[in-house]
Amino acid sequence: MDIHTKMSQEGEVCGRIPDALVQVYTGDGKGKTTAALGLGMRACGHGYRVRMIQFMKGMSHIGEVQAVRRLAPDFEIFQFGRDCRLAEKRRTGEAVCDGCGECFVRMGDPEPRDIEYARQGYEFAASTLDERAADLVILDEISNAVNFGLMSVDDAVSLVARRPSGVELVLTGRDMPAALIEMADLVTEMRMVKHPYQRGILARHGIEY
Repeated sequence: MDIHTKMSQEGEVCGRIPDALVQVYTGDGKGKTTAALGLGMRACGHGYRVRMIQFMKGMSHIGEVQAVRRLAPDFEIFQFGRDCRLAEKRRTGEAVCDGCGECFVRMGDPEPRDIEYARQGYEFAASTLDERAADLVILDEISNAVNFGLMSVDDAVSLVARRPSGVELVLTGRDMPAALIEMADLVTEMRMVKHPYQRGILARHGIEY
């Protein structure tokens, strides 16, 4: 059963946010995805359907993926990227990142699988917008997909351009391309002032992931 049929059977019509806008969360500071998740939680609390599409992320152990499963189908996360080989143990807190780097894409040298993940994410985002499958759509780390060469700026621009009325669209990621910033109604830049990584404190279970 496709998304459109399922929604029709449930009698739910998405694309209902009054004066829906385009938002951008960018910058080198922590909190871009976190802010988008908070916005999604708020929208979900008012009965809106929320869909977060994560580019360059396939980490099934991260807390937001586990949390929104309790809110499905009102809040859903779809990932298009590499998973961690320690995912299950990291989910339970039995293991921490060992720095193997297998989940990272190398800038300037993406592998075919990374380009394919991004293509799938793009197509899924396009169908989500075309079918009004959610009231709030979050394209998480879309700027990274562009900057790492997995997606063209034109493709990202086309997603913003096809946003239907009544659907709020949020874009996150560092170094957001100027063309996307120009299309946005709200742009927030997170600036790093101090970060625990500078003291050698790695990502913490339940806080950073």
